[in-house]
Amino acid sequence: MSEGAVWLSRTTSPHIITLVMLASIPALSMNIFLPSLPGMAVYFGVEYGVMQLAISAYLGTTAILQLVIGPLSDRFGRRPVLLWSIAIFLLATIGCILSPNAGIFLAFRFTQAAIASGMVLSRAVVRDMVEPREAASMIGYITMGMSLVPMVAPMIGGYLDQTFGWQSSFALVFAFGALGLWLVWADLGETNQHKSASFRPQFKAYPELIRSRRFWGYALTAGFASGAFFAFLGGAPFVAIEILGLDPARMGMFFAFISIGYMFGNFLSGKFSNVVGMNRMMLSGGLVSVLAMVVALVLFHVGYDYPIPFFGSIGFVGIGNGMVLPNANAGIVSVRPHLAGSASGLGGAVMIGGGAGLSAITGTMLTLETGAFPLLYMMLGSSVLAVLIAGYVMYVANKAGELGHRGVAK
Repeated sequence: MSEGAVWLSRTTSPHIITLVMLASIPALSMNIFLPSLPGMAVYFGVEYGVMQLAISAYLGTTAILQLVIGPLSDRFGRRPVLLWSIAIFLLATIGCILSPNAGIFLAFRFTQAAIASGMVLSRAVVRDMVEPREAASMIGYITMGMSLVPMVAPMIGGYLDQTFGWQSSFALVFAFGALGLWLVWADLGETNQHKSASFRPQFKAYPELIRSRRFWGYALTAGFASGAFFAFLGGAPFVAIEILGLDPARMGMFFAFISIGYMFGNFLSGKFSNVVGMNRMMLSGGLVSVLAMVVALVLFHVGYDYPIPFFGSIGFVGIGNGMVLPNANAGIVSVRPHLAGSASGLGGAVMIGGGAGLSAITGTMLTLETGAFPLLYMMLGSSVLAVLIAGYVMYVANKAGELGHRGVAK
């Protein structure tokens, strides 16, 4: 909790529990129904590739919305944007549950992307409250708590699917969303103390951010690191069920590997980012992910194509991402502190938009004949690019200096 914050007060900065909830609801919405995707395709009478749009196209919608959410919050404040977006998310979730066909379901599913405000503005709120290195540490602890959700969500979703049907997963999402709406209303005081007078300065901020080498370094590092994870989301249900022969419930249990790894990586970020520095933590995390994917490919090439080698290697990608993303996100919102909301939105759009593309491409490449190899190579390539760009960020930092309270010029 920040200095001066009062739990369940609408006039002070939010408790860290509220920020964890804000970051967790989008993760829950993304992960809980993954074990249901093949069954939902059968339920609606469509191909798996159509239902996979519930991931890839949803991510694309999320990317677009993040371009708007940031400026809105810089203009009107974090609190009102969060309240309205969560309310829209709740209505869309009801629509998903009651959908009679795949087209209507996907329309409501895309509308659910309004909950992207939780991801964008939890980071902006942290940057409103603390300085860059402390922000990286705080974001690490928030995402460590958040990572519990995708760790258990697929397990719960797989059980709910087999017991009550896929709609029950969305009912649970609605309940968590309602709790999140209440928490924001009761606990999150406005943290944006420098609201812009109009939208013009906010949309004029994007060229300023686009000209910043440091901003692009952080945004692309986050984009390629998370791209490996989003490729996994797009391809893992097919690999797990069609190639490795897992049922939805067992697949949900194996999904815990990457979440456990991510939580541990977040712990490392929270513990060491203040000491080691954001850039070194990013580079180290990227190298962990690359090594994990090399091991996975070697194991599959020599015939160890089983659930434990597959998901075990992916768990180390989770560790790497847990080290990369809190630091990259702290960098994104610290390059121009006075534009934290806009920077978070634009950076999130780069990250999620790239993830949407990788998720969609991976889903179309996988067949019974290819096995898991398209997914593994996609994840390896994305992780390698994250390492290369993290190295570039370190090069720029050595030339221009580390981030400070007022950001940097380059």
